[in-house]
Amino acid sequence: MHLDKPSDPPVALITGSAVRLGAEIAKHLHHAGYRVVIHYRSQQEAALALTASLNELRPTSAVAICAALDNPDELHHLASTTIKCWGKLDLLVNNASRFYPTPIETSTPSDWHALMESNVKAPYFLSQYLKEPLASHAGNIINIIDIYSQRPLENHSLYCMSKAALAMMTQSLAQELAPNIRVNGVSPGAILWPSGDNHLTDYQENLLKKVPLQRCGTPADIAKAVMFLAQSDYITGQIISVDGGRTLTI
Repeated sequence: MHLDKPSDPPVALITGSAVRLGAEIAKHLHHAGYRVVIHYRSQQEAALALTASLNELRPTSAVAICAALDNPDELHHLASTTIKCWGKLDLLVNNASRFYPTPIETSTPSDWHALMESNVKAPYFLSQYLKEPLASHAGNIINIIDIYSQRPLENHSLYCMSKAALAMMTQSLAQELAPNIRVNGVSPGAILWPSGDNHLTDYQENLLKKVPLQRCGTPADIAKAVMFLAQSDYITGQIISVDGGRTLTI
């Protein structure tokens, strides 16, 4: 599946990029000249629509790949197919993530595996599989973490633990993969409410009152932070909180 190469722009793989934050990151990178690999698991229609719209703007500049990140064979397929597209990789954005409450009274081993595999295991092994092509192009890895990797969110212990592990992975791999690969992270605060929320709940209103900037952020705020880190050649091992100052008051 080696695509035409009219020039040699950088290539980015963004996991979970059919919708929401991942789609916005893909659009920003594409606008900046990247060719993008849109990864999806179940959002096929959205992934193909996004890919088509980007290719209309610039032919053969986007491709969609389906993979279940908790399946080792499919994870490896995602990595190998990504390299086959344009023969290189400059940026890996580990964005795909699972989020749901796991109160200690009701959480199960299945919850543990679901959250740890999507939020920690998949980013780690995808980084391992893509280490060589990234290193050959002085590439970088950007992990989408969460401000709740620093402080707990009630009834979400497994999610918070998984994101804390991803934050430590960011710093550990930054040291281990230097000097050929930079590894950084972006931690969103209040950016997008869960799908289906059409109005602010009391909880959401109270949360926004704790944000010094007194407003919810946008997916574009996260995408801009990703772009900044992708272009900052002397930054590695850092995690930027994009949260309107929320971590000042947690």
